[in-house]
Amino acid sequence: MAGGLLALLDDVAAIAKVAAASIDDVAAQAMKSGAKAAGAVIDDAAVTPKYVQGFRAERELPIIWKIAKGSIKNKLLILLPAALLLANFAPWLISPLLMIGGAYLCFEGAEKVFHLFVPHDTHHDDAADVPDDPAHLEEAKAAGAIKTDFILSAEIMTIILSAIPESNFWFEAATLAMAGVGITVAVYGSVALIVKADDFGLVLYAKGRLAATRAFGKWLVRAMPGFMKFLTIVGTAAMLWVGGSIVVHGLEELGFGWLGHHIHDWAHVVGLMVPSDWMAAVEWIAKAAMDGVFGLALGFVLIPVATKVIGPVIAKLTGKEAAH
Repeated sequence: MAGGLLALLDDVAAIAKVAAASIDDVAAQAMKSGAKAAGAVIDDAAVTPKYVQGFRAERELPIIWKIAKGSIKNKLLILLPAALLLANFAPWLISPLLMIGGAYLCFEGAEKVFHLFVPHDTHHDDAADVPDDPAHLEEAKAAGAIKTDFILSAEIMTIILSAIPESNFWFEAATLAMAGVGITVAVYGSVALIVKADDFGLVLYAKGRLAATRAFGKWLVRAMPGFMKFLTIVGTAAMLWVGGSIVVHGLEELGFGWLGHHIHDWAHVVGLMVPSDWMAAVEWIAKAAMDGVFGLALGFVLIPVATKVIGPVIAKLTGKEAAH
């Protein structure tokens, strides 16, 4: 009897070890795959803070929490099942969909660059669509943020799926779920810290006991506007880099590898110009820069296509004025 119990405990321990190893494998793959989506993740974190601008300080975190819950629903209830269906029944669609998403990122990034040189005033249009009641305004802003998040989340989940090596259904599902939740926590946790940084600085400045503490609080308040602009620039650059690299890689998979091969060769030549210790890093930076330049060029080409063709078609189909 005792021997049987010990054998049972050994079996349970073995199963527990296998389960723990599986969880470790899923976590490792989730981190690795999630890193591939860095550009879209950075842009997501850069875009979201604008949705809480203009609200009272005590409403900022509840709005972010509302958007974060919507993001989790987007990823787990809609995008995860869709991604698994694609992976198991139409894997050939993943690369074209990635390219479409990459082209969209290029368009978004190029449009931001374009508006730096050709400013446009959207205040009037926005004011016409925004309700006067603060509660309704909050709901409208959160709904808009969740819609934007859906597009970026779709790109993130597709990138993660493409980075998962061939495996079984449950491993893919667990990896997508863990990566999706982890990215959401990282993005909106960062957004919360960014949004409340100036309030934290004000508290330090007003209530700090030490001169150094008050000085740091004052510096933090003054630094945040510049930091937000820097974050926007980084997000735009990340969009162009990731979008361009996705399209270039997709073209290679479709048999049009000329551009990708040349970018790789040119990056290697740049890497040879520096000491060997720096070669890999410089080569990677050169390749990312060239992918970004291609993404910017593609985005500029897509701006008239999106605004003059796709936008009006969507407006006719939906009966609504094209906003983008």
